[in-house]
Amino acid sequence: MRRVRYRFGDFCVSPARRLLLRSGRELALIPRYLDLLILLLERRHEAVHRREIFETVWSDVVVSDGALSQAVRTLRRTLGDDSREPVYIRTVSRHGYRFAFDAVVEEPEDDAPLPAAAVAISPVPLSPARGDPFEDALEKLLSEQDREARREAAEALHALGTAEALRRLGRRPGHEAARALLRDARWDVPGAGPVPLFGQPGGLTAARLLITLRLRHALRLARQRWAAACAGGAAAGAVAGALGGLALRLAPGSHAPASVAVTLALVGVIVGGLGAAGVGAGLAAAEAVARSLRGPALVLAGAAGGGTIGATSNLVGRWVLEGLFGRELSAVGGGLEGLAIGAAAGLGYALATPRHEGGMATPRGADRVRAAAITGLSCAAAAVVVTALGGHLAGTSLNFVARTFQGSQVGLAPLARMLGEPELGPLSRAVIGAYEGAFFGFGLALGLTRRPL
Repeated sequence: MRRVRYRFGDFCVSPARRLLLRSGRELALIPRYLDLLILLLERRHEAVHRREIFETVWSDVVVSDGALSQAVRTLRRTLGDDSREPVYIRTVSRHGYRFAFDAVVEEPEDDAPLPAAAVAISPVPLSPARGDPFEDALEKLLSEQDREARREAAEALHALGTAEALRRLGRRPGHEAARALLRDARWDVPGAGPVPLFGQPGGLTAARLLITLRLRHALRLARQRWAAACAGGAAAGAVAGALGGLALRLAPGSHAPASVAVTLALVGVIVGGLGAAGVGAGLAAAEAVARSLRGPALVLAGAAGGGTIGATSNLVGRWVLEGLFGRELSAVGGGLEGLAIGAAAGLGYALATPRHEGGMATPRGADRVRAAAITGLSCAAAAVVVTALGGHLAGTSLNFVARTFQGSQVGLAPLARMLGEPELGPLSRAVIGAYEGAFFGFGLALGLTRRPL
């Protein structure tokens, strides 16, 4: 395949070497923004639809519409472009973007080194005519009502110097909201410094505002992810229940009716769907909010979601069964089991989909199956530990209920005998728990990584 580079005005873009140069000096861009510029250059004779941009530049992650707006805004600032009178990147209303500069030269990419300065040019000009650029940007960040203008000011301050911007910000009125926006914008500016919150003036307020900001941006996507996670958990529960029912029906000495596979499939839909509703809500919220501490946030949010839905389901189930049949069902799983499985799901998902730039992971093809498998293995391992410590998951809880009601045909003793135990013992409990955990984690992650339309 022929390698090319693009020249326009004072700029040169080398896709092969991942460089943007101006007058021979390198300009810093985060990788996805460079990918966007290359895409617009390659398709410069047409308007590129926003959907195509997302599927190409953000193919492995779901981000809000604002991410594309930020990328275009950063490219324009880096190129010295103006959105009101664009020279390079033109917005095509209700469609997408087009590279508008006509005099683009496409030339072969040879192996000779491209001239580049040791220090990148700042994308924000520092001409004396502008006065003090720090104060100009700070004033806009603190007083501007338009969200896009404030975001642009935050990015400009990072380009000028994060540490100096924070020093000058100090305790000015509105500094908490400004600090939160600076913290969020640092991911979109190459070379931006850290923006600590805790231990700083108004740090707790700034952290709360940051969470609110990110939730507002990603609420719609998080809701879609949550619904897909619920569907994935319910589908996995149906398959696991049907296969388990079939194994129970065919087990030596079993008296289970032929309909047991359908019955357990329905139970699996309910248990898997409810479990995924709790854990999926936690994982979707964590991905929407967390960037720098994504892994720990996924573990904690998954645990919180799983524990909440487990405790609630246990309480409601006990009320219903005790109210209808007068039986006290103590050996039924609840909050602690849900907390453990939720934390394991968060850990497996975090390990399988590492991200360092925010957004919601959407691996495709084999990578998606791999992520689901790792999450399933993590949940299976947690299930083995839970059962070893005396906890009760769906299978053992169902077995306890079956033994409580005389004449029930869905006791799991026949499955235990297949494993050499007369009743459910440590080995059979561990195997059944691992089976449940693997299916649950796999279905949850497979649903969670489904890319919304």
